[in-house]
Formats: sequence, structure tokens, C-alpha cells
Amino acid sequence: MSGRLFVIGTGPGNPEQMTPEALAAVEAASDFFGYGPYLDRLRLRADQRRHASDNREELDRAGAALALAAEGGDVCVVSGGDPGVFAMAAAVCEAIDKGPSEWRDIHLTVLPGITAMLAVAARVGAPLGHDFCALSLSDNLKPWPVIENRLALAAQAGFVIALYNPISKARPWQLGTAFELLRRHLPGATPVIFGRAAGRPDERITVQPLDTADASIADMATCVIIGSPQTRVIAREGQPDLIYTPRFMTGEMR
Repeated sequence: MSGRLFVIGTGPGNPEQMTPEALAAVEAASDFFGYGPYLDRLRLRADQRRHASDNREELDRAGAALALAAEGGDVCVVSGGDPGVFAMAAAVCEAIDKGPSEWRDIHLTVLPGITAMLAVAARVGAPLGHDFCALSLSDNLKPWPVIENRLALAAQAGFVIALYNPISKARPWQLGTAFELLRRHLPGATPVIFGRAAGRPDERITVQPLDTADASIADMATCVIIGSPQTRVIAREGQPDLIYTPRFMTGEMR
């Protein structure tokens, strides 16, 4: 007997940014596995069960959810944002890859959500209007030299760069180090967008030029978007600046 496993994202945190597909999966499931604050975003019925765990226990969480689904349960694994972007969909797939053969028979549905960089970008205009990439600054799952190399190559290639997991109590130095590296490849006026809790009541959007960007204003709830040499800032009287990256590339890169 095999059940169903839904992997969903709650979006950036605003309930209105959770997709109807994800809401339907929540309605259908009996058991929910996820990081406690993400589960808190759901309005569960009395008959629906929470299985909260720490944010760094992704593989164990995925295994527990799969084991329950393999017994015939309707199970939901919950991420913030989009479950496929630095989130639980990859952990579930990894658990299936390494786990018992019966886990491959589970009906798995991964549902897309709104990831943080899209929510932050929408707040300021269209900084992701041309080619871009997303990188996690966390070195928990990959070596820091790999991160530095990817940052340098992305900047040299002219990508707008979205940074996830930019800073934490255990990693207070990495975002500042990333800015120092990027200053060697990008103009000092390149806009840096700090988008904290986009769409939530405690939202804070701050834009600074790269040459004076202050890493200390970021935390783990912040997504940082660094423009490319093509990214433009439009000043508007009485309104926030509008930031966009043109759809057509003109001129030569530095």
C-alpha cells in the first residue's frame, strides 16, 4: 500500500502569495512535516497532524514523511518560498534516491511556489528582467571556495545575482566577504537590494550601491539581489526608485 506525498511551498510568507494548488494539497493531507515557523503559516484542522523539526534536519524530515506515505498516508512536506529552490523538494528526491525501493512507488507531487527572489524583485521593479542566477551563501552543503568561484564567474558573466542564506549567527562574515569579491568585478554604483520578509508585515526593502553596501543589515530572512552592469535605477519624485535590468543588452561589459 502506498500513499501520496505533496511537497509544497508557502511562498514568501504572505498568505495571499500561496498558490491554490498548494492550498488544495493542504486540504487533502493528514500529516504535515516541516520547519516549525513554516508549519505555523498553515491553518490546519483539528484532525490534521503537525510534525515539526529543526531547519537543518531536511533529510531526516524527508525520510519520516516518505515512511508515513509508504504506509498509505496523505502527507505534505512544507517549505517556505518554492520547495524546489534551496528547499525540501531536493531533500525528498535525495531520500527517495538513497532509501528503500518502496519509496519509489509513492505518488509524489511537487508544487511550485513563489520564491523569495521573485517577491523581492517585484517590490522594486524588474531587476531580474534579463539573465540572472541564484546562489546560496551557506557553506553547510558546499565548500566556501566553490561559492567564491561561482560568485566571481557570475559577476564576470554579467548575471544579476540573487543570494539566499546570506548571513547567520554561525556565518556572520560571508556576505561581507562576498561584497568584497564582487567589488572587484562590478561597478561601485551597482544596486544591491536587501529584501527582508518580502510581503510580510515586517517587510523591509533597502537599496544601497555595491561600493557601500552594508552586510550587517541582512539576516537569514533576507534575500539579497545584486544587479549587473546593465541594471538601471530610475529616480522618481515622491516614490521609491524603480530598479530594472533591460531586456536587451546594449554596449560591452566591463
